[in-house]
Amino acid sequence: MTQNDLLNITYSSLDQAREEMSGLLKERRRDYSLPRPLYNDPHMFRIDMEEIFQKEWLFVGMTSEIPTKGDYVTVEIGQNPVLIVRAADGSINAFHNTCRHRGSRICNKHRGKVANLVCPYHQWTYDPKGNLLFAGTEMGDEFDMKKHGLKTAHCKTGGGFIFICLAEQPPESDFDEFLQTLDTYMEPYDVENTKLAVESNIREQANWKLVIENNRECYHCNGSHPELLNTLLEWDDTNDPRAPQDFLDYYASQAAAWDAEGIPHEHCSFGNRNRIVRMPLKQGTQVMTIDGNEGCSKLLGRIQNRNLGSMRILHLPNSWNHMQSDHFIVFRVLPISAQESLVTTKWFVHKDAKEGVDYDPERLRQVWDATNDQDRVLAEENQRGINSVGYQSGPYSKTFEFGVINFLDWYGDTVIDNLK
Repeated sequence: MTQNDLLNITYSSLDQAREEMSGLLKERRRDYSLPRPLYNDPHMFRIDMEEIFQKEWLFVGMTSEIPTKGDYVTVEIGQNPVLIVRAADGSINAFHNTCRHRGSRICNKHRGKVANLVCPYHQWTYDPKGNLLFAGTEMGDEFDMKKHGLKTAHCKTGGGFIFICLAEQPPESDFDEFLQTLDTYMEPYDVENTKLAVESNIREQANWKLVIENNRECYHCNGSHPELLNTLLEWDDTNDPRAPQDFLDYYASQAAAWDAEGIPHEHCSFGNRNRIVRMPLKQGTQVMTIDGNEGCSKLLGRIQNRNLGSMRILHLPNSWNHMQSDHFIVFRVLPISAQESLVTTKWFVHKDAKEGVDYDPERLRQVWDATNDQDRVLAEENQRGINSVGYQSGPYSKTFEFGVINFLDWYGDTVIDNLK
């Protein structure tokens, strides 16, 4: 059998997987979990990468991670290495992290600072706008450097969040409206004047959708997250159908204080993909620390009230976030394989806050380190059970798990549309 025969088998099986995946998603019960292949089949994982992670807007990081010219971060979207760098004019640009000479990765560190981007293989050199500055005389007199700049990836920012899209044409949607709303809701935090305090990365042996599903409900919280429930109220948002009247009354009293300070808080959704809502924490607590007391002595931006609760920001397919008065926490999920995902958590504080004086990194991360590890175990056990031949799709609670239903509705509809 020739190499071309092997390629044809691969392409044929992928085409068959596309047809099967489309059929499974069209026929699925919307209030039930997905069929097993959508959680563990390598062909369907590849389709997820091509139809979701190579076509949709993805959260990658915060603008304050790259505050000055030449600061960069890198990220791997499947087999696609991407470089995000700040230019001299303050703009943030995303490029495919692959040299236009022989394709080598240019930046091989997670983050750094450079005057220019120099490929370590043959020293081709690019400026932070992606223009090729140097390729050596070996390329000959007819070589046109202007035609060999770095390939760009679409990049947009809103409220200090950085999003990229690897598609040639980004999807048409209400994404720009979401970014404008992010600008408004994040204004009090002054993200440009924050800094990364601490970061964690966890490799979970679970499909990325199981990681997101687990996040989209707190049905499991009472049995799994004692540290988190010291401060977190289990209601998903102000529209949660389970929320009792005493919670709604508590929210109203908190909202009055937020209004007095000009702090945005009202629920704002953009379909099932994006949502922003400010939720109070338990009475008597300020932020998500183990005892609910301050995480950093310096408040963020123009904030004066430590009792801001948590502004929850959802962005599908790969991020959820908690914005609080003295620090904020962002979460990013990136698929690695059909049954492995990378979960990154980052904690940010005021840029003038001094470690060991104004904040303790271990205290900041204590609650979510515990919670993330607990969720890792839950997702991995979920994956192991789904791998069984005995697994079949099971029903979701329309009250406790409505967030999971919303996520899978978005996922299923998006894949079907992108497969057309």
